[in-house]
Amino acid sequence: MTPCLASDLRAIPCTLMRGGTSRGPFFLASDLPEDVPARDRVLLAAMGSPDPRQIDGLGGAHPLTSKACIVSRGTPGHADLDFTFAQLQPNADTVDTTPNCGNMLAAVLPFAIERGLIAPQGDITRARVLTRNTGMLCDITIQTPGGVPRFSGNARIDGVPGAAAPIVIDFLDTAGSVCHAMLPTGNAIDVLTINDPVRGGSRLIAATLIDNGMPMVLMRAEDLDRTGYESVAALNADHELKQRIEAARLVAGELMGLGDVSDKSYPKMCLLARPRQGGSIATRCFIPRVCHDAIGVLAAITVGTACVLPGTVASDIAVTSVGPLHAISVEHPTGEFTVELETDPAKPGSIVRSALIRTARPIMRGEVLVPTSAWPLSDELP
Repeated sequence: MTPCLASDLRAIPCTLMRGGTSRGPFFLASDLPEDVPARDRVLLAAMGSPDPRQIDGLGGAHPLTSKACIVSRGTPGHADLDFTFAQLQPNADTVDTTPNCGNMLAAVLPFAIERGLIAPQGDITRARVLTRNTGMLCDITIQTPGGVPRFSGNARIDGVPGAAAPIVIDFLDTAGSVCHAMLPTGNAIDVLTINDPVRGGSRLIAATLIDNGMPMVLMRAEDLDRTGYESVAALNADHELKQRIEAARLVAGELMGLGDVSDKSYPKMCLLARPRQGGSIATRCFIPRVCHDAIGVLAAITVGTACVLPGTVASDIAVTSVGPLHAISVEHPTGEFTVELETDPAKPGSIVRSALIRTARPIMRGEVLVPTSAWPLSDELP
């Protein structure tokens, strides 16, 4: 770690990576302060937050490109790698390390190999990764022909141009990732009573409050007087709808045991409708106040879970298969996202396996320069 030529800036090694449909800088934990407030100051400075354009940092002026990741070697016998995800916002000074991010998770193993945390195992490399945010474990498999990560290939994911090498993620335990259970209220459907901020008075909305990797509030679009097929631009401009969704989110957060979520990035909100592109379910997700151009990895798994669980707001409008294995095609504004779910016939309502395919690649490697006011040069790493 060395200062840059300008004495009031500090240089920190990082690799800018795309993971799925998200993007952000990856850091070794050893290259960042151990003190959490200092670490957060560094991440905010690196991303250029708070500023709607993030003009003074690496952020891309959108929640999907306002993410940072921290990786280190894991504990032997438990995980090969430890991963901490940080969600930042363009116009806020918050660094949220509470939720998971399945998209950025896809880039962890390639980054770890590049930075020497783990050695390739041959043509295929598999590693167990612990997401420290929630304690979630997963196995990630990538192609490493000749001992080198391969990034070119034929795998395509909607929301990312072109094709790339597939990265397979098997989630080992996603139920109740942030909440205490997959269905934190114990109900497949809860009726939310909200104060309608638009028309006044109270309004009842049926919702499934669920967490199978991502705390989410699922509602039928028709119950909010929408179709569920609106464009992202139209939904982001629909201030009346967004006010109702936020009112529902605040009520649901309390019911899910999350407390006051007004300053939190979860639960995510999702409007559901019958599929119309040959998939299993149509979605419009909010993260949590901006409509997502696609859908997050763990959000897709959680929506897919609701499709196969009986009695949810999704189960009677979703198109699913019979049997323990389900390939759920989640339609979103820019395409579809297929997740694989396996249920246990002996345990109704259980999910024993969740898996999916993503792609990732490094975009830039080097050093990000942050003001020494965020991390003084006198504060040396151990």
